[in-house]
Amino acid sequence: MAEDELVAFRKRWKQELTGKKEEQRLNSALLPSCDAVGQSSKEDSKKGYFENFQSLNKASSPSKPEEGDCTKGRRFVSGGGQTAALSKDQPQYVSIAHSLLDGRTSPLLDRIQEERSKRKRQYHNMTDGCRTSLQQQQTQRKLKNDKELVDQLIQDLNEVNDIPFFDIELPYELALKIFRYLNCTELGRCAQVSRAWRVLAEDSVLWFRMCTKAGFHQEASVSASPCWKSTLRDCRNSAKTVCSNWKNRVGSISQLQFELGKVLCDVSSCDNLVLAGYTSGDVRLWDTVHWDSTASYLKNNSLSANSEPRPFVSHVQVNSTVAAAAYEDGCVDLWSIETGGEPIHHYQTPGRIQVLALSSESPVLCSAAGPGVRLDAADDHGYWRTLCQTQLPRPVESLVVVPGRGQQRPLAALSAGDAVYLLDPREEEPQTLHSVYDHPVTCLDASDSHVALGVKRTGWAMHGGGNKIHVYSLETGKPVVSVGNSLGDFSCINLRDSPPHLLVCGNKDRRVRVFDLRAGSSVASLYAHHLGVTSVQADDWKIVSGGGEGLVCVWEMRMGAKLWEMHNRHPVRHVRFNTSTLVTANIPDDKSPRGACITDDDLTAHRRHRGVICHYDFSEEALSQDHILPICRSDYTESHGYNYNIGLAVPYDRLSGSHPWH
Repeated sequence: MAEDELVAFRKRWKQELTGKKEEQRLNSALLPSCDAVGQSSKEDSKKGYFENFQSLNKASSPSKPEEGDCTKGRRFVSGGGQTAALSKDQPQYVSIAHSLLDGRTSPLLDRIQEERSKRKRQYHNMTDGCRTSLQQQQTQRKLKNDKELVDQLIQDLNEVNDIPFFDIELPYELALKIFRYLNCTELGRCAQVSRAWRVLAEDSVLWFRMCTKAGFHQEASVSASPCWKSTLRDCRNSAKTVCSNWKNRVGSISQLQFELGKVLCDVSSCDNLVLAGYTSGDVRLWDTVHWDSTASYLKNNSLSANSEPRPFVSHVQVNSTVAAAAYEDGCVDLWSIETGGEPIHHYQTPGRIQVLALSSESPVLCSAAGPGVRLDAADDHGYWRTLCQTQLPRPVESLVVVPGRGQQRPLAALSAGDAVYLLDPREEEPQTLHSVYDHPVTCLDASDSHVALGVKRTGWAMHGGGNKIHVYSLETGKPVVSVGNSLGDFSCINLRDSPPHLLVCGNKDRRVRVFDLRAGSSVASLYAHHLGVTSVQADDWKIVSGGGEGLVCVWEMRMGAKLWEMHNRHPVRHVRFNTSTLVTANIPDDKSPRGACITDDDLTAHRRHRGVICHYDFSEEALSQDHILPICRSDYTESHGYNYNIGLAVPYDRLSGSHPWH
């Protein structure tokens, strides 16, 4: 029953639509004729007989319809039709007479109206037919075009979404996940299979993940580059150039000098920042990217600045946000890297600061004066406060702030005698991590998950195999692995900056060793420095070590070959490098050498005893003018500055500010 009603409703709807279309077509055909007839009757009532002959001649072309009375037009049209019917049986003069008797001014008016209406009707019928055919053609063409566009779109989507994999077709997203496991060479081969595979192999998401996995543009997003494939190629070419410069010692070497008469006490560096403390109590900060930075001069606190003589700077530390310095009188100052100038935080301890440590990524400072330990940190608003203070059984010898903890939950590792402690502000007492009687800890370092410490064995324990390096897990507090078997004492360890699962260390037996923590075996053992190794760092292919004789050596880890070396007078106490730069510091042991007074006339003798900081730049732009020190870019006519003739330097003779005779 419901289906019959639906069929009947459809028939009635179709009839209504058909009837409406017919009425609209008839109305469109009658309205122009009425308007034309009304116009002609209005004009003929005002014109004479001979004027109608002229209008008859002009009736051959369709005229523009004007508004008129449609009722009168119908009456004249009917009259014209009767006259035309009688004219077939009667002579022409009879029809003229009838028209005169009817009172019309022109006997030919009916004929003229008939001819005019006929022509108008033919014209409108012709234009209506043309318009209808054009509309039908346009509608058909539009439907055809829409159909073709839809078919093409569906075809394109099918080609993109369905990636052919041999005898099956996979969606684009699933095929993209499969291609994520391929390397650059395999993606290049897949791009040669077909067009669909080429589009998939050159997808930006694949190359963006590959670029970040290789260590380039870690902070970028997918939309940061229009073509990540080209970006990865440029980054790898640049990395190859830098690696070649490292191996061949191609680049610029700069000595970061301060002032005459100042002996270097301690050096710290982080990224492009270098911080140094001197015996005069001065603290100097260098920005190796912007040499003319206004924050390079850091002012002392009023207590240390007004005391005579001014205390030495015993320790300095720097990270990306703050710089810290400890003085011989127990004062500690902190400065902001952005502003410089006056210290933002200051405190003083009763005794001399033995060890100073600063977190590498957050504003957390830890200091030790004898057995007393103090941990300070900045809150979210930038105000510094003391998190905890504690006393250990023995004086603290080594101190490291564990990286990756942040300023909300800092953690520090300390060595005092033969024990290693973990200092957590949330705990009441420090936690003992390692303690073996009469086995002193000689060196200490920590990563975000492990703590490594070198232990000196004495007496009966030497029969067990010599000195060892123990690695503990911070999560469990248990030992993970024990490596090394050396007769000499381990003098330095670098676990934080080493590649994953690798540990590099230096020993007083003149060797640099690299251990694999997964297998517990030695990867490399290099005979480096005859006065012992004082500092060391390694990455995935090279090792940089410094010795007590003042020699800096660069090694290739895989071959175990020395690439090059540089020598200075004093022991190397600081070595730190990144991708393209290297900072080394030769710090003298004697801070008050004999015959090196500031008032001496022979400043050359004093220069031999004050230490030196060297900055090596192996980047592609290392030889550009922007990397030249400000003193070397200055004019030769300046009377103040360093007490040596920079006019003898090359290639600074060709600078724009120099005189022609230089």
